[in-house]
Amino acid sequence: MKNIYDQRNISMMMDLYELTMANGYFLEEEEKKRVAFDVFYRRNPDGGGFAVFAGLEQVLEYLEGMHFRPQDIEYLRSLGHFDERFLAYLQDFRFHGDVYAFPEGSVMYPGEPIITVVADLVEAQLIETELLAQINHQSLIATKACRIVRSAEGRSVSDFGARRAHNNDAATYGARACYIGGVGGTATVSAGLNFHIPVGGTMAHSWVMYYKDELDAFRRFAKRYPHNCILLVDTYDVLKSGVPHAIQVFQEMRAAGIQSQYFGIRLDSGDLAYLSLKARKMLDQAGFPEARIVVSNSLDEYTIRSILDQGGQIDAFGVGERMITARSEPVFGAVYKLCAVEEKGVMEPRIKISENIEKVTNPGIKTVYRLYNEVGHSIADLLTKKRESPEEIHYMVDPEKPWKKYSTQGLRFKEMQQLVMEGGRRLLEKEDIGLIRRRLEDQLQEEVWAEEQRFENPHRHYLDMSPAYYEMKMQLLREES
Repeated sequence: MKNIYDQRNISMMMDLYELTMANGYFLEEEEKKRVAFDVFYRRNPDGGGFAVFAGLEQVLEYLEGMHFRPQDIEYLRSLGHFDERFLAYLQDFRFHGDVYAFPEGSVMYPGEPIITVVADLVEAQLIETELLAQINHQSLIATKACRIVRSAEGRSVSDFGARRAHNNDAATYGARACYIGGVGGTATVSAGLNFHIPVGGTMAHSWVMYYKDELDAFRRFAKRYPHNCILLVDTYDVLKSGVPHAIQVFQEMRAAGIQSQYFGIRLDSGDLAYLSLKARKMLDQAGFPEARIVVSNSLDEYTIRSILDQGGQIDAFGVGERMITARSEPVFGAVYKLCAVEEKGVMEPRIKISENIEKVTNPGIKTVYRLYNEVGHSIADLLTKKRESPEEIHYMVDPEKPWKKYSTQGLRFKEMQQLVMEGGRRLLEKEDIGLIRRRLEDQLQEEVWAEEQRFENPHRHYLDMSPAYYEMKMQLLREES
């Protein structure tokens, strides 16, 4: 989409407590203070070894365009919760903060800040809900899509999920996330229009049912779409009528001199492994080894892998509800936590303590490095204090096993966050979605261990700390306790 604000203002898409907290801060604090918030998540979906970062472009559009209309102010006034001075402040509201973020399409791991927002306290509070909504949704779908694409082992995967998405935004932005995750295209036209994603589709059961005679329906479709002729063969009986009728139409096309660029059959029900094997044999014996077999029907990484393990003869998968809704685990769980507060011009670290160890936060403004060995594989991510340089760090500490120390000698450091918005003005130009997609492809091919890409019991990617950062965190814990 050119910009979400070209069509509507979504600034009011926030939890009420964002506004009540902001109203309270506005009235309680005599002077503006800058704070820092981190966005991070605690666990990879589906027990995977990593997740995929998506949604940054929509976050930047939101922050750059955020404002409150007169009707928004009137609605807030009607609630009776807000001081008139705060409502006057909202009338002229613009976001003026700085945003640091991973490049979109990056592989990411639990616990590390994928976005850090540094802004005035009130501004930082107001943006929480929409920022998380964008990142949680698209990162979840991109991660699921990445798993499904890997399960297909090089075969084409397309997004067929719009009709089962939770609404039109989920379908459109979900298709964007699917493409980042590696799918070859989408059936969702709005996503093709707005994000320049390849679009495609086959035919509907209703076409066959409307014309009643299956062979007549196939002939009519082939006449209209000779160069994209994927015939849906399971309306009546796949092997007794669907495939034989499709073969007859392909023979007629060949006799008429029509060289179709893309033709074949689609299976949308039944035992897909068995039917694809039988259909492949029938197509080959009829002289059409180039005819493609496309399958759909409640697919995900597990069903696709099962079909292929059974020898299924599939050229392309159309994946719908289980990808567009991430049905197996439909919540990503990224959070937005305060990590620093400005005191006398210095950003002082803050920490949240919990009875649940995984909910204890990593304090302060920090740098995230990804560490690579001599052959270019990523071996760990590292949290350091903001001004630490790689030359100062001779070993890293495992925060769960602090007695273990790992040398950094010979490792290459790559800083993961970059400044993408400064003073409320974006510095990162809108990236081509193909570039974002290739970023993920390159990381999976060149950097991420195969052991981390396993579906079952993947290798854990470590998030370690520099000695100075670890000691700072331990000192805060001692002080707070």
